[in-house]
Amino acid sequence: MRKIGPWKLGLVLCMGIACSANSDKGEFGTGAGGNGTQHPQDAGTSGGSVQTGGGPVEDSGGLLLDAQVNTDSEPSNYCPHMDNEDHDGDGFSFEQGDCNDCDPNANPGAYDVFGGVDGGPGVDEDCNGIADDEPIECDDGIDIASNDPMAAARAIGLCRVAVPNATGKDRTWGVLSAKYVKVDGTPGMNDLSHGILPKFGAANVQQGKTMLALSSGTARAPGQPGFSSPNGAIMGTNSAPPPGYPKESPACPGVVTGPVFDPAALELVVRVPTNARSFSFNLNFYTFEFPEYICSEFNDFYVTMMWPPPPGLPDANISFDQDNNPISVNNSLLQVCKPQSAGGKNFPCPLGPALLQNTGYAGPLIGSHAATGWLQTRAPVEPGSEITLRFAIWDSGDPVLDSLVLIDNFQWSVDPASGSSTEPVPSPK
Repeated sequence: MRKIGPWKLGLVLCMGIACSANSDKGEFGTGAGGNGTQHPQDAGTSGGSVQTGGGPVEDSGGLLLDAQVNTDSEPSNYCPHMDNEDHDGDGFSFEQGDCNDCDPNANPGAYDVFGGVDGGPGVDEDCNGIADDEPIECDDGIDIASNDPMAAARAIGLCRVAVPNATGKDRTWGVLSAKYVKVDGTPGMNDLSHGILPKFGAANVQQGKTMLALSSGTARAPGQPGFSSPNGAIMGTNSAPPPGYPKESPACPGVVTGPVFDPAALELVVRVPTNARSFSFNLNFYTFEFPEYICSEFNDFYVTMMWPPPPGLPDANISFDQDNNPISVNNSLLQVCKPQSAGGKNFPCPLGPALLQNTGYAGPLIGSHAATGWLQTRAPVEPGSEITLRFAIWDSGDPVLDSLVLIDNFQWSVDPASGSSTEPVPSPK
């Protein structure tokens, strides 16, 4: 028999309540957090019993205090490590804030997943003393014309800000830096080419209150301040292409696209949660170049550049169709349009043209144009690493006839991804 006095309260928390993290939680993200009001003792106890002469001793909140542990029957989630050694290999020791140094999914750098296993009580994966308190829906009240790139990160669903070079319990996951740039990473994009939108025509936000729009014209819908028709809003900017581009679409052999005009991009550096193995986000691409300029030198491109790039990719772009075409008028993911043949290709347009209404992309100069509808890009990540993401759109050949992309619903997942993919969201909003 050994005594656990009040000085071992942190260990008691790990034994009974806050730190028995479980990695089998599936996908999680800012849309899956809690309300931030639950205290660890409200989560109840988990694991085996703590024995005293007359049974467990609890306070009024269910917290086990000053009990004697029966070493012949330790709790199943009992963790004895209380030193400066990282026993579970997650980058944190007990003295650096790891409340359960037997579980690599519980530490200050983890995402605090809402809820427990099989609907049970939540646990405190990020070891801050409160279960299920991950910040969520942090994008309310952002002005449509905000020039703060951190506001753009919040709009897509990344609520937490992290500190570069932090150590110990301060080394949390989150956005390390954010900036609006041209597609080659240099400054100087037109401010009207980005917008924080509560709505875009019939397209609703996918998570929270707002979403990010980037455009080779104005990132606005009719009626929103600063809107100009995508028939030819000249933004007056140019740059080099992203690394590895121009890259021609396999669907258009022999076609060479032109120099970059009206580039727009958001670049984020993010520290990945220590319990995340992949991430996803939703995007919806609109183009005025459909159907007139399929497989021509005049083309708008959208790419999501990621560094370090996932293995197996020809370049750092993680958003492409099943034939490795970048997202453009030439890719096979255009689903929002009138069924037709154009540019020698058949477009069944299964979603019809309704999502084009009140966006500026419904014509009538060249008829109804096109969009992809909501897609989801997914890519693998290394837990606890730092990644750079550049969401980028540009026009090639000339600055007329614009395109726009909506980005929202960024999510982390504990499940690994077998390579990068972009596919239609099953039930687009």
